[in-house]
Amino acid sequence: MRDTRRTRVVLAVLLLVSFTLITLDLRGGDSGPIGAIRSATGTVFGPVQRAVAAVYEPVRHFFGGLGHDEQARLVQLEKENADLTLRLRTSQYAESRAAELDALLKVAGLGQYRIVPAQVIAVGPAQGFAWTALLDAGSRDGLKVGMTVINGVGLVGRVKSVTSSTATVLLLVDEESTVGARLEGGLTLSLANGQGGTQPMQLQVLDPRVVLAPGDRVVTRGSDFVSGVPIGVVTAVQPTQGTLVRVADLQPYVNVRSLDLVGVVVQGPRTDPRDSVLPPRPSASPSASASASATTSPSGSAGATASAGPSAGASPSR
Repeated sequence: MRDTRRTRVVLAVLLLVSFTLITLDLRGGDSGPIGAIRSATGTVFGPVQRAVAAVYEPVRHFFGGLGHDEQARLVQLEKENADLTLRLRTSQYAESRAAELDALLKVAGLGQYRIVPAQVIAVGPAQGFAWTALLDAGSRDGLKVGMTVINGVGLVGRVKSVTSSTATVLLLVDEESTVGARLEGGLTLSLANGQGGTQPMQLQVLDPRVVLAPGDRVVTRGSDFVSGVPIGVVTAVQPTQGTLVRVADLQPYVNVRSLDLVGVVVQGPRTDPRDSVLPPRPSASPSASASASATTSPSGSAGATASAGPSAGASPSR
């Protein structure tokens, strides 16, 4: 719209009329001319408004009530879902704890170890060591410094310090940890040294005549630790020609990052359990046996080589 004199005059007239109507309405109230117009409008449109309200109100109340019921149902379903989730997690945790306890008691029974079960509170550096675990049992439970700590799969470490209600365990993977060990079926002195949680342990066999191979299993010798506790499995052998020590990588049975339930050995076995605590070796599959038979030469030389393998692995020098 162009800003002309005529436009400004029309705008001024409209404003004047508006103020006049407002003034008349305020002064006259319902008896004034504006009130009469408003009353007439109400008389005409009132019945229509009431009819629309009569139709709309039940519908509004129906959908309003429906929304309220659905909201209450949704809240109830969410509560039931949370309860079921909590029950499921509790049940799974209880089953896991029961399985851990069963495995721990089995190891203790095979090794004739008398143990005090304990819960791992935390795993982390303590007292100048990088890999330690804090237990919720202490001297009031019979724990002492130097005691062996195990779980359902093998060696965890050794008690380093105790209070009345807690104990700190130096884990076998710590760089300051050294475990007197021996190979399965042998007597040769070996040492299993920790190299930190990110590296496999290092096995040193103090006899150059011993033949090491991946898959060899290692248990505690019974010097600073109770005897017969599974430590780990050889995964790789280091080349050490010309030296008096055989060196290999040793993968521990125990995962120190997921420790939960452990047992502190408060009394060792009356007799050396030897290798009885180690889990049974998996039996050879039928397909492997068939493959070995198929590769045997007519002269039988391959069969002779295969039979010589186990005897070399179980060398008396171990």
